Amino acid sequence: MTRNGKIELMAPAGNFESLQAAIDSGADSVYFGVEQLNMRARATINFTLEDLPEITRRCGKRNIRTYLTLNTIIYDHDLSIIKTVLDTAKESGVTAVIAMDQAVIAYARQINMEVHISTQINITNIEAVKFYCLFADTVVLSRELSLRQIKKICSQIEKEGVKGPSGNLIEVEVFGHGALCMAVSGKCYLSLHSHNSSANRGACKQNCRKKYTVIDQESGFEIELDNEYMMSPKDLCTIDFLDQIIDAGVKVLKIEGRGRAPEYVATVIKTYREAIDSYYEGTFTKEKIDVWMKALEKVYNRGFWGGYYLGQKLGEWSDGPGTQATQKKVYVGKGVHYYPKPGIAEFKIEAYDIKVGDTLLITGPTTGVKELQLDQMMVDDLKTAMAEKGNNCTFPTGFKIRPSDKLYKIVKE
Repeated sequence: MTRNGKIELMAPAGNFESLQAAIDSGADSVYFGVEQLNMRARATINFTLEDLPEITRRCGKRNIRTYLTLNTIIYDHDLSIIKTVLDTAKESGVTAVIAMDQAVIAYARQINMEVHISTQINITNIEAVKFYCLFADTVVLSRELSLRQIKKICSQIEKEGVKGPSGNLIEVEVFGHGALCMAVSGKCYLSLHSHNSSANRGACKQNCRKKYTVIDQESGFEIELDNEYMMSPKDLCTIDFLDQIIDAGVKVLKIEGRGRAPEYVATVIKTYREAIDSYYEGTFTKEKIDVWMKALEKVYNRGFWGGYYLGQKLGEWSDGPGTQATQKKVYVGKGVHYYPKPGIAEFKIEAYDIKVGDTLLITGPTTGVKELQLDQMMVDDLKTAMAEKGNNCTFPTGFKIRPSDKLYKIVKE
């Protein structure tokens, strides 16, 4: 649901570091998977059923909604697991389940749990929305729709008073930022064909992200392509036309990235939070968009394009196999102790040296993601400009660190 009349900013959480990063960076809601029945079953370390109470506890303290993804194709042997997962989610206070299989939708309704329809259903018109409003309070529209088509659906929901089971007008969610699949709303069969590993069961092998050569089988002539990664779309980015998305009537903006690092979640959610707030404050400007784009370019991305929203045809392909981020993190060491009175943290340096002036990143399941500039530090109670592998160093952080925390330094690419 919208927060304070604003579009809801929905964040990915693949682990507790990312979850805390989303909470600290201004997310209104988070989505996550448990066990293997979600579309990122192999892309990240999923939460377990035992984690659900802690997830809802952390989010509940900040009035953040929690969404469980159970959006894969379901087979008969999955049905008992589905019921166990949904029962546990309901008992743990999870807000809603994101689903595409009728078995999940039906059981969630049976136990009176809020349902959101996944993009895999491919909702593209108002009549489909009116059908699914019998089961769901939020629908994720097909990723192939233009903003003009989305605006028409949103206006028809208002005009016809289309309501979900909660009695409220059904809300429209769209995909706002992150990795795009070349297939229609993510329904791809390449991985199943090549590796017997179904993308629609959360086990995508990402065939589309690889380099291919096309050969004429009759002549043996090799066709030269102007892009070697012709099935790997650039990442979606909507921050430069976010105002148009909000004006279209969209209520929920989903950020993709359960398989990406916690600093990705922190940066992207913080940036979109600023952009959303700026829109409602009337300060959404081209100058700010330029600053936000530079921030988004720092973390993992395959280059950016605006998807289908502005009526563009598919053709914005990435020109490399991995990230085009302008900076990366390098592992340095791990947390040892925190001294609360002076606000000083101690770390064991296990890999690369650090020196005064470095930008450091600290991540942890409870700490989340924290970035700081190293202005001073000590080794063996002596002030120093550098700490080397094997040293224990201390420096002020202003926030608590824990032995489970990891220390990185940020370097330019």
